[in-house]
Amino acid sequence: MNELARLVQQTADRLAGQHVGAVVAGLAGGDVEIRGAGRTGPGGAVPGAHTLFEIGSVTKVFTSLVLARLVLAGSAGSSVGSATGFDAGPGVGLDEPLAEVLAGIRPGGVTVPARGGRPITLRHLATHTSGLPRLPRGLLATALLKPNKPDPYAHCDTAYVLAGLARTRLRAAPGRSFRYSNLGAGLLGLALAHRAGTGYEELVAREVCQPLGLVDTCVRGGREQADRLAQGHTAGGRPVPHWELADIPGMGGLRSTAADLAIFLRAQLAADREPDAPLAPAITLTRETRHRVNPFAWMHLGWLAHRLHTQQGGHLQIWHNGGTGGFRSFVAFDPEKQVGVVVLVNTRRSADPAGTALLRTLQNEFATTR
Repeated sequence: MNELARLVQQTADRLAGQHVGAVVAGLAGGDVEIRGAGRTGPGGAVPGAHTLFEIGSVTKVFTSLVLARLVLAGSAGSSVGSATGFDAGPGVGLDEPLAEVLAGIRPGGVTVPARGGRPITLRHLATHTSGLPRLPRGLLATALLKPNKPDPYAHCDTAYVLAGLARTRLRAAPGRSFRYSNLGAGLLGLALAHRAGTGYEELVAREVCQPLGLVDTCVRGGREQADRLAQGHTAGGRPVPHWELADIPGMGGLRSTAADLAIFLRAQLAADREPDAPLAPAITLTRETRHRVNPFAWMHLGWLAHRLHTQQGGHLQIWHNGGTGGFRSFVAFDPEKQVGVVVLVNTRRSADPAGTALLRTLQNEFATTR
């Protein structure tokens, strides 16, 4: 077993001692190692590269990459397609108001809140600067009173979400400050699917999965994928039902595998070095857009990023984590050092510390400099 494989297996074994099951992927210097440990569920097998997990808010980076694809379709059209194989469909503008994209989605129109004379744009939704609250209106009380309720978003169909949106007051003027919002990301996915004239799952498949060759990233998937879906658990190890998030899956409804997410990270790492790589122009656009959160951290389209203090190595970490009722996920990479990690577990307990520790080890021991 090579050193990368040893470190990945070591991380998976350590996580399996705290979770029911875990799958870890490490990327370094063009190599990829994926290892699993524990169980997929009661009486289940050891999870592996092709075991499906709910990835929660890691979904948001897929939603934002779809946004970047549709922005390029709207701004460059056929010129992008001829150079990169981009299938230009209905486009959007990064600074297009959400109200315009949602126009016609339901009879009677849509009321989108504004503040300070500023409308919410798609850029605001992807960078969490819309001023929207974290959750759809009326959901916070439900989540607090019944934390183990099966899929608390199950009733969040389009009518419910948009009716609540019309009664929502923004916490800040759009574009002014960072405020993480699941609602904003859910609205972004809903709006993009409406503009494209398709469902969210089909839109992600068309704009991201097919160009990259991802075969298991989906909202529901087919029967064969359902058979490979791990069972989710509470932090104490009790099985819980799966989530689907009704009409706002863009905030956290995707399921995926370590194999698919490793391919996704390879595309992220290749974008800076290979401009003709699949989805490179869209990935570059997601990185070019940023909102400063504090002196050491900022928000890209979908991705959070920060740079460690020089005493800690000064490394760059671009990342997102996720969680649903029975799963936690962590995906991170460093395009400067060309390393990345994926951590998927099937319990409701954070996997961030293990993922961060592995990434820092790879940054220090396996870095490929520019």
